[in-house]
Amino acid sequence: MSNARRKTPPTPRHSVSVAGVVVREDGRVLTIRRADNGAWEPPGGVLELAEAPEDGVRREVYEETGVKVQVDRLTGVYKNTSRGIVALVFRCRPEGGHEQLSDEATAVEWLSPDEAVDRMAEIYAIRVTDALLDSAPHVRTHDGRKLASG
Repeated sequence: MSNARRKTPPTPRHSVSVAGVVVREDGRVLTIRRADNGAWEPPGGVLELAEAPEDGVRREVYEETGVKVQVDRLTGVYKNTSRGIVALVFRCRPEGGHEQLSDEATAVEWLSPDEAVDRMAEIYAIRVTDALLDSAPHVRTHDGRKLASG
């Protein structure tokens, strides 16, 4: 069968999402309680096809919370290996608007970093922790529930 053509495996499909860890001058972090599952997370969502990541963060944070933000820097890249989702997380600061509920958020609160970490699942809490560090962006993988070690 040396003449048989080998099939190339299909290219894996990934979804790209963005999230903003919005930090006020007093150090409190903007968080939402998701309408679909009740989980606390930084605001964010799926990046649109023709959208720049920074524009997507601004749009998602505003749509979910009513807060307009300035995007400061990329703080982490997180891959959910079970669902094929790559999340780009940015540290942001508020620059207008006001907190309001949305179809996606049943609560919008400014929490201390410790309160945010306590309320969030490990895979979201680490995004807040990483964003508060003054270091290079972190690259982490998880299975949708637990961070991969290493």
